[in-house]
Amino acid sequence: MSTAILTGQPVPGSSLEGDLRSLGFDVRAATDAADAETLLAAVPADQRVAVVDARFVGHVHALRLGLTDPRFDAAAIPGAVTAKSAARPALAGALRTASSDASNGSVVVGIVADRVAEALDTDLHRPELGELVAEVPRDPQARNEARQSVASVDDEAIRLRTAVKSRDGFFTTYCVSPYSRYLARWCARRGLTPNQVTTASLITALIAAGCAATGTRAGFVAAGLLLLFSFVLDCTDGQLARYSLQYSTLGAWLDATFDRAKEYAYYAGLALGAARGGDDVWAPALAAMVLQTCRHVVDFSFNEANVDSAAAGTSPTAALSGKLDSVGWTVWLRRMIVLPIGERWAMIAVLTALTTPRITFYVLLIGCAFAACYTTAGRVLRSVTRKARRSDKALRALADLTDSGPLAEVCASALRKLPARLPAGSRLLIVLPGAVILVAAAWTAGYGSWWPVLAAALYVLTSGAAVAQPLRGALDWLVPPLLRAAEYGTVLVLAAKADVNGALPAAFGLVAAVAYHHYDTVYRIRGNAGAPPHWLVRAIGGHEGRTLLVTVLAALLAAEDFKVALTVLAVAVALVVLFESIRYWVTAHRRGAPAVHDEGEPA
Repeated sequence: MSTAILTGQPVPGSSLEGDLRSLGFDVRAATDAADAETLLAAVPADQRVAVVDARFVGHVHALRLGLTDPRFDAAAIPGAVTAKSAARPALAGALRTASSDASNGSVVVGIVADRVAEALDTDLHRPELGELVAEVPRDPQARNEARQSVASVDDEAIRLRTAVKSRDGFFTTYCVSPYSRYLARWCARRGLTPNQVTTASLITALIAAGCAATGTRAGFVAAGLLLLFSFVLDCTDGQLARYSLQYSTLGAWLDATFDRAKEYAYYAGLALGAARGGDDVWAPALAAMVLQTCRHVVDFSFNEANVDSAAAGTSPTAALSGKLDSVGWTVWLRRMIVLPIGERWAMIAVLTALTTPRITFYVLLIGCAFAACYTTAGRVLRSVTRKARRSDKALRALADLTDSGPLAEVCASALRKLPARLPAGSRLLIVLPGAVILVAAAWTAGYGSWWPVLAAALYVLTSGAAVAQPLRGALDWLVPPLLRAAEYGTVLVLAAKADVNGALPAAFGLVAAVAYHHYDTVYRIRGNAGAPPHWLVRAIGGHEGRTLLVTVLAALLAAEDFKVALTVLAVAVALVVLFESIRYWVTAHRRGAPAVHDEGEPA
């Protein structure tokens, strides 16, 4: 339990002590800063402690925002300050300073909590309260006015409103959030956690995939409805986290990971349902997963490349984008045409219920391709029209996102030792020819040809040359998504060329396992945990090693054996990356990693 230390004389009729207890605090009283310092020393070091002025008047939600948010080690609002275990020494020092100030007469006796907040020698979070009241009145008249201000503002309405994402897609904003916020409150009042709602959303989506796999019209209709309900739950878990401030490292990872698992499992269910009706749509299903994953990598790579850039929003393109965002209808149009998750899932659900899996995938591919072109073109324009120095953190993130394995490392190391250095400039111009030649060779050569193997060997060389120097070029953030497209596209084309039943589902499984690894890399970087351990990247070969291996298997093995090899490879990669990923995130959660809440991209 957390502890709240009330300083000063209690105020008759005040609900402060009850409010603090309702937020999970054990309340203790102190007459001054020196007494508070003594009480603080008696509280176990691993507990959160709040110092609150006994005269505080304000909304309960203001106290909740200021004193219970798990993402911050120290936080303050007027009349109250709190510190988690990591900031306890700083809080003790600040109380000592406040006590010393009062004893030597250098300050007039006043609001101890505010003086402690001023003296706190650590990063201090001060939440935006907006209309919420948080005051320490100095006289009865001021107290009366503060209480009237509290009564005139409905903090529960504000709490519900702020539980919704500040920036979201049109479908989510107008078709889901108006009622899902109340579902979030219902869950909070029954003690449900965001992770439980996230898990329920995953289970619902998997049931939807199972319904789609039946291949019947009733199954397709049920699948569409369940997919929409899964999305409602997906919105609810984040709103529940914001409503009740239940943020966690594990929760952020589960929310992001399960979104991908739900969507791609649903693709597989649609493909299985189509197969029951005699239509093989595994190729468009895999193409949809490849395209969507590459879209996400473009988002991640661009954002990480500019995470610390002071010039991130200084280009003419960014200025134009800002102007368009000031006009209501253009805001919603621009958010809709990129097919964010809400619009995308609604489209998939409706098409599943009313049409066929093939039509669903074709419309999805066309829509996602247009959205990818639109967003990537805008980011390319922003990149070439501004001058920004890429930070060391951004360079490390881009290097980690390339997922370069031992073969690329050997090539990069050899190139660094050459007396003639590689020319400076964009690494994209080195990667692009190798990637294009690789996919073109797989596409044009017949199954069993060695031309894709030779192209894969060239791809290894160009990939190594690209990472031999940091990705500093204006467009070098495109290198990771281009590598993803080359690897996934090669697996897709070779599996289709095998033209044997089961090859494309095996390729779907392999790409899903590798894509999970790439998503996991992003989520670790976003959580400031760095990339997955190097042994993991080496164990699964890196992008260039896997690509070369798949081309060699296609050249050496008969089509039936190639299908088996893809299945074995998919299972092996999935087991290794899932084991390490789950081990890492569960361990991080247990050891008390900093709580996070990643709003992510609407796409």
